[in-house]
Amino acid sequence: MTMIATKVQAYAAQRADSALAPFNIDRREAGPSDVEIEILYCGVCHSDLHQARNEWHNTIYPCVPGHEIVGRVRRVGSQVTKFKVGDLSAVGCMVDSCRTCPSCRAGLEQYCLSFPTFTYNGQDKHLGGQTFGGYSTGIVVDEAFVLRVPEGLDLAATAPLLCAGITTYSPLRHAKVGPGQKVGIVGLGGLGHMGVKFARAFGAHVVLFTTSPGKVADGLKLGAHEVVVSKDADAMQKHQSSFDFILDAVSAQHDVNAYLNLLKLDGTLTLVGAPEHPLPVSAFNLLLPRRNFNGSAIGGIAETQEMLDFCARHGIVSEIELIPIQKINEAWERLLKQDVRYRFVIDMASLKS
Repeated sequence: MTMIATKVQAYAAQRADSALAPFNIDRREAGPSDVEIEILYCGVCHSDLHQARNEWHNTIYPCVPGHEIVGRVRRVGSQVTKFKVGDLSAVGCMVDSCRTCPSCRAGLEQYCLSFPTFTYNGQDKHLGGQTFGGYSTGIVVDEAFVLRVPEGLDLAATAPLLCAGITTYSPLRHAKVGPGQKVGIVGLGGLGHMGVKFARAFGAHVVLFTTSPGKVADGLKLGAHEVVVSKDADAMQKHQSSFDFILDAVSAQHDVNAYLNLLKLDGTLTLVGAPEHPLPVSAFNLLLPRRNFNGSAIGGIAETQEMLDFCARHGIVSEIELIPIQKINEAWERLLKQDVRYRFVIDMASLKS
């Protein structure tokens, strides 16, 4: 079937070494099961920068990043039942999956055995070529991959929940974090600050680990019961073999063994940061005493909706700095310097001005 396409405004990288600049892209016309969304806000994830600069060596150009999308429904297909025109909606890191493999049937579309269709730099099954993300004025997505934004949430600050939020919520829920548990969060960045908020809301005793003494006050303000500067060997030693669960949200090279040492018997460290190079792990830090080391990627659609509803009940959103799209290249340079507390969000109205 030939799909009818319409042009929408966007910002794209044309090469690995080029700045983001205005670019018109094609969006398909809404089909029977599709939701057409006017994008209001789009969060800026560090993976946007990695992808646009081809640091993972798989980028297709032109590249339009953005997978933390909040918007308003502009049109729905004839078979759509979950959304109506005017509804607040959201799109995260995926816009499709095979829907038939064991992972998809279990609601774990992010682990689709045929690989999920990512919101950008994926394979566009409808128009061909690659998918384009949320640094644009509009997007069309099958309703099965569109999320409902609960009332009462700040829309701009909700956008990062679609990646940073679910990336930290999912492993905490999987580990059944709750009252009576001691939980560590490593790193106070875009991911880590959400991990602190969720772990506190789940009722755990939360300890934040940071290399920056300047983030101690922020960590306490965001909900940590204790903040440990990880360069302080004595402070680290005091927490030896005492944690039920640690969420490692650091994407830079670091000594993961220092945190494995803090786990108690059968404790778990889950990695959600993505360092460029492998992290050496001492076998004896896992063997004695029987510790678990694993990873986690975003969350399925149902769990992401659960997370948004949880955030609405508990008043949880991301800490953001709102920017116009025209400042995106400057924001990326600041992101490289960790000069943001704690997530940039683009006001997409600026693209129409």
